[in-house]
Amino acid sequence: MPSVSRNRVSLLALLTLSAALLAPASQAQQLQTKFGCNMTRNEDGEKVIYGDTGEFKLDGDRIEALRWESALYRPTHGFECSIDTSDDPQAEVEQDGKKDNWRITLKDPAAARQQRGYDFFNHGMNCSIRLQRDGDKLHVIPSCPALCGSRGNFTELSVDLKTGDCSYQDK
Repeated sequence: MPSVSRNRVSLLALLTLSAALLAPASQAQQLQTKFGCNMTRNEDGEKVIYGDTGEFKLDGDRIEALRWESALYRPTHGFECSIDTSDDPQAEVEQDGKKDNWRITLKDPAAARQQRGYDFFNHGMNCSIRLQRDGDKLHVIPSCPALCGSRGNFTELSVDLKTGDCSYQDK
């Protein structure tokens, strides 16, 4: 009987160790937010309206939902940029002390650009969007001209994750 009991203890210890090795060392960084932002400002004597709506839902490096539409309107014309899960985004997680950081890129920016019909006025084929969470503030820092048609880039902004209030980067 003692060998059976020892085998059970050994098996229990092995199962416990296996579960500990399979569990993540720390909780994955998560982000879940929806936002809607707009602002009107005067740029070089011209009224400019910024409008952004989006949703980011990330679990570590897994993208569960991603949608961002960024518009810039002038009195005579407007420009839009957009990204969503159909553009084949991928996420990387970075840790920086107290801040949670993600970097979203596209697996194939040229294919995503062509899928959207942007075959003229090429601003570049790169696409990187940095998400930096600092407490309750999410900073959205784009460098993604591939999905902007004839516009240079998405608009950089910050969102208060508790209140939903937005602020735009000064020009």
